[in-house]
Amino acid sequence: MSSDHVQSTEYSAALASEGSAEAPYLELLARGASADAYEQPVLLARAEGRPAERIAALEAAKLLALRVRSDMEVRRRREAELSALFETAHDLAGLRDLDAVLRAIVQRARSLLGTDVAYLSLNDPVRGDTYMRVTEGSVAARFQQLRLGMGEGLGGLVAQTARPYVTDDYFADDRFQHTRTIDAGVRDEGLVAILGVPLTLGHHVIGVLFAADRRARVFEREQIALLGSFAALAAAAIDTANLLTETRAALTELERANEIIQDRSGVIERASDVHDRLAELVLRGGGVHDVAAAVAEVLDGAVEFTDAAATPAEALEASRTEGHAVRHADDWIAAVAAGGELLGALVLHGHPGLDPVDQRTLERAAMVTSLLLLARRSAAEAEQRVRGELLDDLLDARDRDPRLLRERATRLHADLDATHAVLAARLDSTAADADQEAAARRRLWSAASHLAATRHGLAAARDGGTVLLLPLETGDSTTDLARRTARQLGSAVHEPVTVGASAPVRDLAAHPDTVAAAYEEGRRCLDALRLLGRAGDGAAVEDFGFLGLLLAGDRDIAGFVDRTIGQVVAYDERRGTDLVRTLDAYFACGMSPARTKDDLHVHVNTVAQRLERVGRLLGDDWQSPGRALEIQLALRLHRLSAPVRR
Repeated sequence: MSSDHVQSTEYSAALASEGSAEAPYLELLARGASADAYEQPVLLARAEGRPAERIAALEAAKLLALRVRSDMEVRRRREAELSALFETAHDLAGLRDLDAVLRAIVQRARSLLGTDVAYLSLNDPVRGDTYMRVTEGSVAARFQQLRLGMGEGLGGLVAQTARPYVTDDYFADDRFQHTRTIDAGVRDEGLVAILGVPLTLGHHVIGVLFAADRRARVFEREQIALLGSFAALAAAAIDTANLLTETRAALTELERANEIIQDRSGVIERASDVHDRLAELVLRGGGVHDVAAAVAEVLDGAVEFTDAAATPAEALEASRTEGHAVRHADDWIAAVAAGGELLGALVLHGHPGLDPVDQRTLERAAMVTSLLLLARRSAAEAEQRVRGELLDDLLDARDRDPRLLRERATRLHADLDATHAVLAARLDSTAADADQEAAARRRLWSAASHLAATRHGLAAARDGGTVLLLPLETGDSTTDLARRTARQLGSAVHEPVTVGASAPVRDLAAHPDTVAAAYEEGRRCLDALRLLGRAGDGAAVEDFGFLGLLLAGDRDIAGFVDRTIGQVVAYDERRGTDLVRTLDAYFACGMSPARTKDDLHVHVNTVAQRLERVGRLLGDDWQSPGRALEIQLALRLHRLSAPVRR
């Protein structure tokens, strides 16, 4: 027996003699004695014949001391584990060589778990398998060079489930897929018990960390958790290395970008300027041409907004598909699109060497232009619907309150007290199918609504065509209005449009029924144009002479007489002359001046002078067959409508 042990025994006996059962065990704890040494105080007390109470107290103190000793061992082991984890984290913080950090992780895991072998495998996404990256304690070359298919072996099970797996006997475990290659490598290494934990980044498994023994072994829960901690550090090291690589690449890119920024500071200032200008334009309700002008000033070039049909189709489609401005000859074209619809393009002329920042400026301007167009279209469509509803109510005479009708019209900048004409418009092309025909009608309605809005009128879709209520300007005739409307609508829809106009109508708020009658008159005029082969033209009832009496809904006889010979009648009334009677006699005598002078009992020169005056009032073509027929009909109607003299 050693002298230290004798002294310890004597010291323990002395402490025991003092009456404290815990005293000898405190000394054993203090010097870190082995578990066997804790039996000595009890054995000594029995040998000395101590009372049973004393021995029982020593037994109780022994159990408590052993529990404290066990806790201290756990704490020391935990301290060692934490120290190893701290050192690994420190290595990770100063990461310079990824392989060195991974080797340190595997070495420390093997040391703390006390296993024969520790190793780490990583997934290869390019080859679709996993390979050994680091091994510690391995002696078999084939094992160190293993490449495993995904899902094979215990490691494949860990990778599939992202959960730790442990086997006490690898070759007897059928929970995972055994392969000849893996089993041969494991057999070469002589491994029996294997623990594997996943290396995860986010939700993705990038590899597996293993600890293995060449004998049967049960891994405790704390050991599994410890290996999992090392796996987390290994994954962090790999992620950090990847981030460092990406950061270095990003720094290189940033350096290049910084050089570009320094070189292009003026360009960026222009981009900021155009951004401010475009924002200001949008806020104050600017239009597409305002956007083009602002971009032209910033880019120091000519910029215009063009319709899709007037833009080179191939370049426009390429810009719409790619979402970027494209070069076309010496120009740059940026598609103005919303969803799948092409609204037009912004075209920058004469700038073949456009730099990327200015190109982006043009693209941003195109985007702003599309937003403005969509906003304008939405507002216009809403206004078109309201205009159409008011005209529908007038045509159907639904609202007979003049005050309400005037208020609704005023909100649309229309004046129902002004003189108007009702126009019926219809497309004359034949569509290939029903869908194309419906699309053509929508285009006509849209164009008519736009025209009505600009002319302070109303428009609505009706009877397969469009009806418009437009004001007549001073000096304007319904014929001029019909022809002008046919041209404008035809140009807008790129197809022939026929327009028939009614006679002027007035005081619509008080007499809304006149709108429906005038619309029927305009439709009959439109039908007459198409029957006469004048599709794509515009005309009013007055253009058809006496046929207008048949077309007119109210048979406006007085209006026809006034339009045809009204100036001659007015001349007779002012001057007291007899031109109307002379005309009547002239036609009755077969347009012979000689027979006319006999019928009137005047000199032939008088007849000639009167007819010359008629020509100046009615126009040089008054004796043409068509005009002569209308004048004779007007003379007869004038005679029939004159009051009977008694």
